Amino acid sequence: MLKNAKNWLPGLIISVIFIALILWVVDVRQLVAAILQANLFWVGVSILVAVCWLSMRGVVWRTLLRNKAPYRDVFLTLNEGYLLNNFLPLRLGELGRSFLLSRKTGLHFMEVLPTVVIERVLDLAFSAIILLSAIPFVTGAPDGLKQAAYVASAVVVIGLFVLYLVARNHVWALGVFEKISQRVPVLQRFNGLLKSLFEGLAILTDGWLFLRVLGLMAINWSIAIVQFLVILLAFFPNAQVVWAMFALGAAAFGGAIPALPGGVGTFEGIMGGAVLVVSGDEARSFAAAIMAHVLNYVVTGTIGVYALSREGQTLSSVYQELIKLRQSGQKDQ
Repeated sequence: MLKNAKNWLPGLIISVIFIALILWVVDVRQLVAAILQANLFWVGVSILVAVCWLSMRGVVWRTLLRNKAPYRDVFLTLNEGYLLNNFLPLRLGELGRSFLLSRKTGLHFMEVLPTVVIERVLDLAFSAIILLSAIPFVTGAPDGLKQAAYVASAVVVIGLFVLYLVARNHVWALGVFEKISQRVPVLQRFNGLLKSLFEGLAILTDGWLFLRVLGLMAINWSIAIVQFLVILLAFFPNAQVVWAMFALGAAAFGGAIPALPGGVGTFEGIMGGAVLVVSGDEARSFAAAIMAHVLNYVVTGTIGVYALSREGQTLSSVYQELIKLRQSGQKDQ
């Protein structure tokens, strides 16, 4: 474990710092009181909306997969991935759901993984758009936040364009790689993987299919805004849509910060801080962020555990398989 400390220690330190800052800003007794006073009706509604969000996210991922996998397998595997991310280090959930779905459906692992990459890139794009849309209506927003959102948006656009060029010219790209691999024979083992990778990126060259994905992602993010707005209503009867947009956009960027599994500490710190900017109430702001995180664990955890158990798997067994997969990949390199 100490041998891999460089992988998990930075995240641990950052999470501890965020947790310490939260405890410094908020009185613990007031925080507990705010959680206990949450409107349970809105909490219950938020769980239902969360299931709707997950269901639509399953549709998004299946569309990225060009409907090559049954929806049931896609939906359950999606939740398995979120479960893995919540409890395992190194964001193994992304690798894990690609591995698990490929094993269930017979799709090549490198055909599934690019769809997860595209999904994450689009998530960053939508979060930037939502954050930029909310900032003009939020007084007290940090000055550099808007610039950061613009930079992230530019990076996303450039990244998508590069992926598009590679997918569009995959024959040429494969030819170049084969010439290089002739000089470095060890690279020849990646020819098959690259071919599968380019097939997975092919959705970027299918204009109509990509527009469908964008439309479905827009619906999915709209549901996410509603979900967090409902959670906010459990603590702030006067909560507004722009509050949810601002907090979600900020939290999405915070997801890139190294942290403990599930973003423990960083999620609460960034989302709670964003709500604090718009509400001015420390205890209820961080209580709402904690509730949002707990409900995420409960909903995705319940479905994820069910999915793993019906396949005879446990978190430990999947973790061991993923570690072996990572090690084999490192040896191949």
